[in-house]
Amino acid sequence: MLVKTHCAAVMGLEAVAVTIEVNIARGTMLHMSGLADTAVRESIDRIRAALSNIGYKYPLADITINMAPADIRKEGSGYDLPLAIAIMAANGKITCDGLEDYMLVGELGLDGRLLPIRGALPVAIKARAEKYKGLIVPSQNVREAAVVNNLEVYGMDSLYDVIKFFNDGPLFGPTIIDTRKEFYDQQAQFEFDFADVRGQESVKRALEVAAAGGHNLIMIGPPGSGKSMMAKRLPSILPPLSLSESLETTQIHSVAGKLSRDTSLISQRPFRSPHHTVSQVALVGGGNNPQPGEISLAHNGVLFLDELPEFNRSVLEVLRQPLEDRTITISRAKYNVQYPCSFMFIASMNPCPCGYYGDPTHHCVCTPGQIQRYMNKISGPLLDRIDIHCEIQAVPFSELSKMQPGEPSSSIRERVIAARKIQEERFKPFKGIHCNAMMSEKMLHDFAVLDEQSLDLLRMAMERLKLSARAYSRILKVARTIADLAGSENIQPMHIAEAIGYRNLDRGDWAERGA
Repeated sequence: MLVKTHCAAVMGLEAVAVTIEVNIARGTMLHMSGLADTAVRESIDRIRAALSNIGYKYPLADITINMAPADIRKEGSGYDLPLAIAIMAANGKITCDGLEDYMLVGELGLDGRLLPIRGALPVAIKARAEKYKGLIVPSQNVREAAVVNNLEVYGMDSLYDVIKFFNDGPLFGPTIIDTRKEFYDQQAQFEFDFADVRGQESVKRALEVAAAGGHNLIMIGPPGSGKSMMAKRLPSILPPLSLSESLETTQIHSVAGKLSRDTSLISQRPFRSPHHTVSQVALVGGGNNPQPGEISLAHNGVLFLDELPEFNRSVLEVLRQPLEDRTITISRAKYNVQYPCSFMFIASMNPCPCGYYGDPTHHCVCTPGQIQRYMNKISGPLLDRIDIHCEIQAVPFSELSKMQPGEPSSSIRERVIAARKIQEERFKPFKGIHCNAMMSEKMLHDFAVLDEQSLDLLRMAMERLKLSARAYSRILKVARTIADLAGSENIQPMHIAEAIGYRNLDRGDWAERGA
């Protein structure tokens, strides 16, 4: 008897519909075709044990399995459930009438339990696109799959439940989630708040400017000055995710298997902070079974690299293209996948190997040459993609104990949202441009026009401070954001002056200052 069930293969962030055909005839052999990997071929052993432990017998027959389309490689354990149901239906133990209406995915435990799989959300999106009536997933994946509307999503605990579903359907109902309510209820709940930060007003201002314009930022300061503390609070002042951004972000985390059981939609911008021992593959994605890397997991959020010079230089260099294009294409002999990676790049570093260059309370033991070699660990092309350089000093305890709590994130966030709305209106005619950091050189000529006084100030700063040529467009972009925060239509000299102050590492004499 020939039976077909339906599932999906996840390729990058998209799913491809897969039809599993099972034919049972007289004999004792097992034949499987369709580019199945080892995990898929091992599913027969899991299916045999699972059926035995829920009171069913694995059929003693000649079983031929085909997974179409046969030219797409089938990887992972998510094919266990559709294979088991197809085998049972071909053996006459399941009613075949409703099988064509449902897509199934899930891994089987030896006791018949359904275990979670990666990529349930892309599979659900594909099931709706293919006009299936419903999708059956493990109960741990039901919330992420149920955010897709116009699709009945059923969360099952065991293979026995799925068999009962097809034989006695009315016993089970689909999972319904009020996606919008849950999404908006969780948007303002942050673990960290800028109200906890005392002092450091100049750094908080730089972070506000970075958030308002989507600019990349690097903080340079001694140990214990609060660089990591403030970076962790940056998501609390960024504009809230839109539903489309949330769906795209959730899809990436679903494919990577990073969603918790209680998560439906990711409602807050992600914050990723990989250790400095991270590899190139872990950072950009890929591997034998392609998975999103840290830069894609930070999509629509923040990628924070603490102690930037401690990262392997070859790892840092792979960031150059994603920072420019906001997508990463991973090409291998067997596959070619593309992941989005539009993120804010935030980094921190010590000013020298000992960490105390320029610190008024500690003596630096590094020579200018050592400081320069330390800074040279970060290449010019990578530094060129960082708009704001912010120096930071530790707050003395005598002052720290006297200071009042800082301004709460909610107040800063309101100013950031107002500035972003101005930018959204400005860039409406330009597809894919949402903030000032994305402006091209041509847009700078249109939207960052300087008057004579501002132009003279910029020219004088570049000459006296020995600013590099690459600093010019960065200063204009940041000045445009500062003007937006102030509600000014035109860039004023004060905006240029503040933007110039954010280009410390471009100064030709940076390593000699205070030596």
